[in-house]
Formats: sequence, structure tokens, C-alpha cells
Amino acid sequence: MAKQFDRLFEEITSFENLWSAFKSAAKGKRSQVEVADFEVNADWRILEIQAALKSGRWQPGPYRSFEINDPKRRVVSAAPFADRVVHHALVRVIEPLFERTFIGDSYANRMGKGTHAALNKAQVWVRDYPYVLQCDLKQFFPSVDHVVMANVLTRKLACMPTLDLCKRILASGVGLLDAEYAMVHFDDDDLFAVARPRGLPIGNLTSQFWANVLLNELDQFVKRELGCHAYLRYVDDFLLFSKSKAELWQWKAAIVKKLSLLRLTLHERRACVATTAGGVPFLGLRLFANHRRLKSRNAWAFSHRLRLAKLALAAGDIDRDKFDAKLKGWVAHAAHADTWRLREKIFNPVGSASSLSK
Repeated sequence: MAKQFDRLFEEITSFENLWSAFKSAAKGKRSQVEVADFEVNADWRILEIQAALKSGRWQPGPYRSFEINDPKRRVVSAAPFADRVVHHALVRVIEPLFERTFIGDSYANRMGKGTHAALNKAQVWVRDYPYVLQCDLKQFFPSVDHVVMANVLTRKLACMPTLDLCKRILASGVGLLDAEYAMVHFDDDDLFAVARPRGLPIGNLTSQFWANVLLNELDQFVKRELGCHAYLRYVDDFLLFSKSKAELWQWKAAIVKKLSLLRLTLHERRACVATTAGGVPFLGLRLFANHRRLKSRNAWAFSHRLRLAKLALAAGDIDRDKFDAKLKGWVAHAAHADTWRLREKIFNPVGSASSLSK
């Protein structure tokens, strides 16, 4: 803790850390006008950010929000590039403090993890256990309560300037996702519950990181208090495996209560106990003991997006590199399942892109 008081904010605001944060934030985006403009005078811009942070004058700028449908509709909010540099600088320093407390089977937005590793581990447990409880959270990012989030951060961070920076970034997301949130009332709510600040902007590096920080509270509860060994989570999708149906139903009831303390809710109708022999839906695939299938709606959705991309390519709205990048992204996901014939069927008419299915 002493190190936090003496050095944490100093590390975050050091020129070296801010410069590394700029490099990380700009990676793969140097062709964007905003990034290129920053890079022209990067030294001076970083010194400006450093001075604003150290003096306490730094304030987040306005977001640019837009909708995507990949595969479901989401509202993404992009912070100004200079703010993204600050987000990277913050996460670079504080992430290791939290990372060491995370369970091994939390797979999203962590080094050495990812969807492939999550699918592999889930399939091991599909082989080992006859029953599964599949859960996902309702409106997770729009639901995140800022007071709850700040309290979780406060338990780990003793450095007040660092906490203040976290709270400023949190506050910058207030209202962005209000239209995506359907009000949920919890047992201890008063008349002012509707006005509680909430929402993590989808698109912020801090939001991805803070999702793991907040849901680590759930992870620890399931592993330590419920004693579920076979549990894994990817963002707000998680699976619990057991040899007993009754145990899984009991765990579900306990999870609902725990989540209410975090002011989060399950999709309860979708959270059911099922046999693993029938296949376990997870991350767009259906997992069986010895094989995997792509969900049919995912294949249909990609076929639809592929047709739109081909039209955009023909019209000159996107170039061939961007077109091929779209294909490669889907192939990388589909290749985790037994989809060779499906990929051949989809890609053969595309011409040179058919080689991507191999």
C-alpha cells in the first residue's frame, strides 16, 4: 500500500508510461486522422496530458457513439484519442495489481487467454461432467453501477489521485447507454434509484478491464463460496458444470442473490440446467464431447454480412484488404468448430478469398 501512496500515480503520469500508452493506443490506427494529427506533435501532446493529469485539471472529452451489428446490435462509444492514451496509461499500471487476484478461468481481455482457450477448457468439462448451468448477464455494460464499481476499485487502490482518475473516467460514461438500459429495482432501492449513475462505454479499454474487475467478485464467490471447480467466464457469459442437477439449481439461486449485491441481473429464463450430452452453446459454438458445431444463426448472419461486403467491394466502398480482413476474422472463429464443408460452401464463389477457408 505504501508504494501506491508514493508511486502509483507517479508511474501512471510518467512521460515514459504515457509514451508507451500512446504507442499502444495508436497501434493499427495510424491511418485515422485523429491519431495521425496527435502523432505529428506527439511529444508536445503527451506533455500537455501529463501536466493536466498532475495538476488535477484533466477532464475526459466528449464521446462519439455509433451502432454496430456484429452479430447483435450494440452502441459503441469512442473516446477522443488523447483520452484513449490516458486510458492505456492507467490500465498499464493498475492492471497488474488486479490481474494477480483473477481466477485462471476468466478468459476475456487477458494476456494468454481468449476465446480459443475458453472453448478448449469448456470442452474438457463437457467431457467430464453430465450437467451444465449456462448463464449470461442482462444488459451488462449499460447496467454497471458506478458506486458499486468505485467501491470495488477502492478496496484495491489506496492512491487517491489514481482513484480520482478512475472516477472521472467512470463519470464520463454517464448517460451514454441510458437508452440501452431497462430499469431494474433491487430490494434496497429508494425513490432515487432510477438516478443512480451507471454504464461502462463499450469501446473503452478501461471498460473491458473494469468488467473483469467487477465480475471477479462473482468469480471468487462461485469458486470459493459455492465451491464450483468447473467454472469459467468470458466477459458476461459463464458456465458452471456439475455431476448434480440439484446442485446447479442451488448455485443458480445463490448467484442471483450475489449479483443483486452488485446490482446486476441474470437472463433468468436462459439460465437453465441442461445435459452436456446435447451440446453446450458457448461463444457462438455448440460444444460436444468430441466435436464442435457452429450455431446455425451465426453461419446465416455471416452469409448475410458476406453478401453486403461483396456489394460494398463491387461499389468501391471498401477495398480488397478490408474485404479480406472481414473474411479472415470470421474464418478464425469458424475454424474453432467442425466447419470445413460450410466454409467451402460459403467461400468457393468468392474467388481468391476461398483460400482463406483453408
